[in-house]
Amino acid sequence: MTTVPQIVLDGDVAIPQLGFGVFQIKPEDTAAAVSQALEAGYRHIDTAQMYGNEAQVGKAVAESGIPRDEIFVTSKLSNAAHDPAAAREATERSVDALGGPMDLYLIHWPMPAVGDFVQTWRTMQEFTEQGLTRAIGVSNFQIPHLRRLLDETDVVPAVNQIEVHPYLQQGPLRAFGREHGIVTEAWSPIAQGDVLDDPVLLALAAETGRSVAQVVLRWHLQRGDVVFPKSADPARMRENFALFDFTLNDDQTARIDALDAGRRRGPDPDEFNWIPD
Repeated sequence: MTTVPQIVLDGDVAIPQLGFGVFQIKPEDTAAAVSQALEAGYRHIDTAQMYGNEAQVGKAVAESGIPRDEIFVTSKLSNAAHDPAAAREATERSVDALGGPMDLYLIHWPMPAVGDFVQTWRTMQEFTEQGLTRAIGVSNFQIPHLRRLLDETDVVPAVNQIEVHPYLQQGPLRAFGREHGIVTEAWSPIAQGDVLDDPVLLALAAETGRSVAQVVLRWHLQRGDVVFPKSADPARMRENFALFDFTLNDDQTARIDALDAGRRRGPDPDEFNWIPD
């Protein structure tokens, strides 16, 4: 079994640097996909209340036969639950659905036009004290959002989960995180497939004898970010896990770095205020 490197978050919580994401996997397909990912060696599963598949993640984890303390499970607070009372209710539902406390729990989006995310963050702090999660963090927060949390509260987010891929490398935001001890997690690490036919990446894949996806995921790991590709295909799951027997040299890394175009694949956090029904 390949040993995935771990990053120690604030509070001595160790998170595997490579995980498996279940965004856009249908609930009826999620338990099977997570089971296959665990069989392939993944020990870090990333879900969210708004994905609608927490219960299926919990089922797969419970039925895996793997000790629960060997699997790292992340979920995220729904945009509909920023109010403190709603956040408490939603969090208890997540814990029930997942079959026990989470390892990491995130505010999914800052939602600046909807509510006060600083108040939500203060509520999140209660959940570690109550044993509902081992660590807390945020997702899709920009530097001004993070700065407000640092200025107005005493707890630094353990992670910031943001869109990162070769076309959107988020240099200033990642640097701000490093400066303040906030680990960056990269969602959409291959830009939902947009990078797979890039000529530079195709050339690097030929040089290394790897797929473009493997080259890009390896680049993420060498940058020190946590990454969790998503696939419902068992063969692709195994391919995405086979990242620890090769490295990219400085020239190869620089060629990927040069692809940054500031191009988002997902919503802009400064404008995104969607609330699920």
